[in-house]
Amino acid sequence: MNEANPTTRAGTSHRLLVAVYSATFFVRFGFGLTLAVFASYIVGMTQNIGAGAVGLVGAIAALAPVGEFSTVLISGAAADRYGKFRILLIGMTAAAVLLAAISTTRTPWVLGGLNLLFGMASGAILASSLAIVADQAEEDHRGSAMGRFDAMNLLGWILGFAVGFGTLGVLANSSLYGIFLLGAGILATGLAVTWTLVRGSGGEPQTRPASIQLRRLVRTVARRDVLLVAMPWLVIYMLIGTGLFFLGTSSSAVGISRTLLAVVIGAGGLVLLATQPYFGRLSDRFGRIRMMLVGMVGFVALLTVAGLLSAFGPNPILLGLAGLSVLLALAYGPAALAALADLSESISRATTMAIYTLVIALGMVLGLLLSTGLFALLGNIGLYLFFAIIGVSLVSLTLVRYRDVVAGRAGKEFEPARPSTTPVR
Repeated sequence: MNEANPTTRAGTSHRLLVAVYSATFFVRFGFGLTLAVFASYIVGMTQNIGAGAVGLVGAIAALAPVGEFSTVLISGAAADRYGKFRILLIGMTAAAVLLAAISTTRTPWVLGGLNLLFGMASGAILASSLAIVADQAEEDHRGSAMGRFDAMNLLGWILGFAVGFGTLGVLANSSLYGIFLLGAGILATGLAVTWTLVRGSGGEPQTRPASIQLRRLVRTVARRDVLLVAMPWLVIYMLIGTGLFFLGTSSSAVGISRTLLAVVIGAGGLVLLATQPYFGRLSDRFGRIRMMLVGMVGFVALLTVAGLLSAFGPNPILLGLAGLSVLLALAYGPAALAALADLSESISRATTMAIYTLVIALGMVLGLLLSTGLFALLGNIGLYLFFAIIGVSLVSLTLVRYRDVVAGRAGKEFEPARPSTTPVR
């Protein structure tokens, strides 16, 4: 970090945070864009994909999160050892090259291998990005910074997915390779912007571990306080992964066009842009665990309403309650990310933040396996059982964390020095 004076340090931190936010948006937009068309690209058809083809699509698509969660701790440790921006830029370069390579083939086993490598690059990008935000944001503003990161992360995913989903109704299947080339170009643009902002900043901490140690990785993962912050994300992404999987077929079943759904998804992304920084600031003002409790209530309410919608259909009152529940649930993300950053030490920060990436990738895989298995076995009852498992798990983990905070066993839990009377802007 530049030691010249506080103003210089603040300016450098702001520049590095802008670099990370920009990189995050471009990367996630490219990822969301290609995710939306991947299934259609694999099987060579846009609609009426058969049951056998769905199995093939699922197997190939699952390799990305497998690659992510199996290697992300090593990526995090490498970022701590060799430099977070270095690993971020390497990951972005690799992801752009891999997307371009995917555009050249539809051979299933080749696509599977490329998608596995793509997941590895994705994990490296996310772990290093989160660690940079944790490094550069002061503790009492870390919730706000993580809220901005989460907003750009989710906004990129959602807008990219919306644009990609919308192209399925416009482009011929034979032209879908162009979407992957577009995604590669978007990542290359993000790489150029990030490199321009980072070059010559000298903003990373200079103290780094001498080597990558397996013992250190295990010790970091096994910490109770870290697990209690990270594990709820496993449960949350089990739900999110299932929602993304069933989104297209559910919309078709109730007569919603792909174009309309793309517009709705895009509008949801704009809501995230406003809410996530705001909820992050609230976690700085009132404490991380309090906002995590608000988010937990929102998720449980959303699961309850989702079960009622499945049973009674799209009732306007239920849809309104679903929207309110989603709004409350969005409070969870910035607070949980900031809490994990609070717990991390600067020398192993990327390793600690990599645990978040590990659990969300694993959650995507486990959620799909559990929800589809229960639905195939029990029908709608299986779906309700899946919602119940998610709800009980999330409540249990969050309340155990709350108990530890109250008892002083939660590690480094940020709390504001005193209640603020300044309005949240």
